[in-house]
Amino acid sequence: MSLRDRARPADAAVLGTEGDRRSHELITTELRRRRPDDAVLSEEARLDDGGPRGGRVWIVDPLDGTREFSEGRSDFAVHVALVEDGIPTVGAVALPAEHLVLDSGRPPPVPPRAVGPLRIVVSRTRPPAEAATLAAGLHAETVPMGSAGAKAMAVLRGHADVYLHAGGQYEWDSAAPVAVALAAGLHASRLDGAPLVYGRPDPWLPDLLVCRPELARQVLLSLQATP
Repeated sequence: MSLRDRARPADAAVLGTEGDRRSHELITTELRRRRPDDAVLSEEARLDDGGPRGGRVWIVDPLDGTREFSEGRSDFAVHVALVEDGIPTVGAVALPAEHLVLDSGRPPPVPPRAVGPLRIVVSRTRPPAEAATLAAGLHAETVPMGSAGAKAMAVLRGHADVYLHAGGQYEWDSAAPVAVALAAGLHASRLDGAPLVYGRPDPWLPDLLVCRPELARQVLLSLQATP
């Protein structure tokens, strides 16, 4: 945040790159110091120990929503998760512009659903066709937002009811948000209801669903009925 606060308008093109770099260096340096026997996978550097995946792997997205960060928006995040044998067991999502960190150890209670139509939070630049179809079937509205972490935490905070992504992500995009969401009692899965598995040789993870638990069955059935 101090980097962005000092930036001039002409610096916007390099601001995201520098923010990513500094965040990556700070987080990975601390992880290597505190957990030297664990592997670390960051968006800015693939698995750093050259060894096999599996076991204990820290998965980091140093700056999720680089565009939003560079544009002065608040919907960007920082993700850190510990994956053990494919499961994100510990996670934290920071929302620096809001001076807020949400973590799996102390997740806030999910507030009651707001009165009105369901709200499906989607990418502000690449909203998936599946979300529009789901919104039409459920008479819901779509809410565009930046970072995957910001979108998942919007569900946790009661600002949205469903977060749906299709078209491709990587493990670092969702590992920490999913760890926090699951700890808070939210539903998190693939769009077909299959569990999310992390720490695989290929970090590509095509789709994601995070939603209030009472909506999971309805949403999954609607997605299965989509042509």
